[in-house]
This record gives sequence, C-alpha cells and structure tokens, in this order.
Amino acid sequence: MPRGDKSKYTGKQEREADHIAESYEQRGVPEKEAERRAWATVNKDDGGGKKSRSGRGADTGHPAAHKGGRKGGQAAASRPAAARSASAKKAAATRARNAESHAGSCAAPWKRPPENDTVQDQKG
Repeated sequence: MPRGDKSKYTGKQEREADHIAESYEQRGVPEKEAERRAWATVNKDDGGGKKSRSGRGADTGHPAAHKGGRKGGQAAASRPAAARSASAKKAAATRARNAESHAGSCAAPWKRPPENDTVQDQKG
C-alpha cells in the first residue's frame, strides 16, 4: 500500500476523518493540514486501516476521541464566581460531614494488627 493510499480504510474511518477535517477547517486550519491531522487522528484511534489484509493491529489503548480531563473546566469557567464559591463551600461541608461520620470506621476490617514476630529463645 503506497503512502497516502486510503483504500484500506473502512467507510466508518473515512467518515470519521471527513468529520474531523471539517471541524479543523471550521477553526481556521488550512484544508490540507486539516486533512493530515484528521487521518493522523484516525490512525491514532484505530491503528491504521481496518479492511482485511491491511495489517490491522492491536488496540492502542489511547484513542484521541477520549480527551478525559484535558477538556475539563469549561463548564465551571462559564459560571459566575459566586456560584462556584457556593459550590465549593457545599462540597467542603459535605467532606467534613462525611469525615466525622466515618471517623470511627476508617480502619479496614480485613486488616489485622501486626503479630509479634519476634522469635523467643526456646530452652531445650
């Protein structure tokens, strides 16, 4: 398969790349660069083409679509400071209340206290 040949990609992968490229173009990325980034993203997600005889490999385990915490904070940033502060105070009060109610039961019941491991001299 020559470099740049897209014949080994499934229809779903091609649609995904088109959608990603469109998104980049809407954000002002040039068309050729958007296309390159889109296919790089599809390759990262799926490990290359998935049609038969395309050398499909194992799952990479780090799909680009799962951005996790990297996109976080946008919702909180759009809220007024007073609302964020009230939320933080409520959370702190809840943590304090939970700490008080769980204070006596923190010790794990499955853990035993260490036994005396010293070997006593046996007279024999």
